[in-house]
Amino acid sequence: MEREQISRLAHADHPIAAPLDDESVGRLLARAVPGDGARVLDLGCGGGEWLLRALAEHPRLTAEGVDVSEAALDHARASAARLGVADRLTLHRREAAGFSASHRFDLVLCVGATHAFGGLTATLAAARDHLAPGGRLLVGDGFWEHDPSPEAIEMLGDLSDLPTTLDRVVAEGWTPVGGHISTRGELDAYEWAWTGTLAAWALDHPTHPDRAQALEAATAHRDGWLRGYRDSFGFLCLVLRPTHA
Repeated sequence: MEREQISRLAHADHPIAAPLDDESVGRLLARAVPGDGARVLDLGCGGGEWLLRALAEHPRLTAEGVDVSEAALDHARASAARLGVADRLTLHRREAAGFSASHRFDLVLCVGATHAFGGLTATLAAARDHLAPGGRLLVGDGFWEHDPSPEAIEMLGDLSDLPTTLDRVVAEGWTPVGGHISTRGELDAYEWAWTGTLAAWALDHPTHPDRAQALEAATAHRDGWLRGYRDSFGFLCLVLRPTHA
């Protein structure tokens, strides 16, 4: 079983691939979408859940999503057709870091996918290249809420604490105009959904050749979360505007 398939199964009950509940997602989109006729781009869109929600809420909005996973894009296409918004959604299968378009966007999203660019700073630079004048960026990334263990750093990378993360964003020429710090409840709910949904799939398919691997992946992820980073990891979403035109 490939990593992509494991992730798809694990997110079946938590389609937003980040530690955010539905209410938080709705508030962030309300803050970030600049108007009903906006043009929106999601870099690393996965199954397109952010775009689908924005399209459903704004009847004149158009959206484009970029991802390397054909399975995730197929899921987004099927969901868009079911919701009746397929005519306003364009999907591109390619690396987010190499994506280019002939036009700019009023809103660029990259939530939980900054790794596609090599980190937050590079993501901010890439997003700026896609942004129309007066546009906004909705970005989501991890930070250290408390001092991490060496094991946590090995698992999740060299993140900064919250004030340092904001300082970096401002230093790159952005001004926060909205945001959300995931609560402990959101963080835990996401991890329980990830591990529990994957484990439940394995138990529901006792003769499947990938059953043992799925159970092993769920167990390893749960152990890494509880023993490695649960007490130190936080997740931040920011709605940003360029400080200077």
